[in-house]
Amino acid sequence: MLTTLIAFLGACIVVAAAPGPSTMLIIKESLRSKRAGFLTVLGNETGVFVWGVVAAFGLTALLAASEVAYDVMRIVGAGVLILFGVQTLRAAWRRKGGAAEGDGDEAAARSGWASYRMGLVVNLANPKAAIFAMSFLPQFVPSDAPQLPTMVALAALWAVFEIGYYGLYVWFVVRMKGVISRAGVRKRLEQVSGGVLLLLGVRMAVES
Repeated sequence: MLTTLIAFLGACIVVAAAPGPSTMLIIKESLRSKRAGFLTVLGNETGVFVWGVVAAFGLTALLAASEVAYDVMRIVGAGVLILFGVQTLRAAWRRKGGAAEGDGDEAAARSGWASYRMGLVVNLANPKAAIFAMSFLPQFVPSDAPQLPTMVALAALWAVFEIGYYGLYVWFVVRMKGVISRAGVRKRLEQVSGGVLLLLGVRMAVES
């Protein structure tokens, strides 16, 4: 069991390290404030746990088997990513020097719920996350263990582990705030994160 747990945590590191929409969103929100970044992480990991539980009950198999359901989720997810990407690029274009117009209380203006919701929506709107959970978690269920409670426990462990992992991203961005706040640096970072979110959305929309 210990060997399986170590292998599972190692796999979680590989999964978390792979860049994707959630990573870019967490970095983007961390540019606003530490609170926004951490709440985005919590929202994303709520989605991870939800998909893990859904996979434990075998419901993601229905999504994998239904082309219509998958395509609907894919288009919705693509729309979410494109929207967030465009919003980020617009904010970057409005930024003059190191700060955007009306940026003084930017972090305070956005509620904690909004940051949490963004992380949750990006994760839940991604059908690949659902299919991945269905194929990922069963690999680490011991043959003599009850599948349902073990998969739910693994999903919880996966989410908690990623909270710590992505929390390091938030911590790093906040620690680098002195550099990021310099004229032009934050604008460039927002342009990159917005562009990546936009491209990921377009890619999700056009793929089969």
